Amino acid sequence: MAYEESLRSITLTSDNTLAVRTGVSNAPGSPVDNAGNQYRFVTIKGEHLAGRATTGDVVIGVLQNKPQVANEAATVGIRGVSKVRVSGAVTAGTAVDVAADGRGVAAGVGTAGVGVAISSATEADELISVLLRLGS
Repeated sequence: MAYEESLRSITLTSDNTLAVRTGVSNAPGSPVDNAGNQYRFVTIKGEHLAGRATTGDVVIGVLQNKPQVANEAATVGIRGVSKVRVSGAVTAGTAVDVAADGRGVAAGVGTAGVGVAISSATEADELISVLLRLGS
């Protein structure tokens, strides 16, 4: 089970790549996947503006909340252990990098990644715990 520990965070403004109308879980009209972009990697898109990170971006952290519309607050975990939504299988102890959609992915051989998996996932959209090592 994924967990968070000693997570330090900052608050920025969300752009339209982070904001997803998810509604209330199980309410009529709400999407089946109510996760939005929560627990995906984030980058800076402008002054005080956070957006979803893609492969090759400078990652600043992991989105902790679910902004519903652009310009809402985006809480970004920047240090510690964070939950991360993955795009496929990841084994504990391996480096984690950013997939094109902002989810975590096992880093290539010789790549430091943006964190280290503390727990494992066997399929896409599972949550794992990642020790963030941003800016290394």
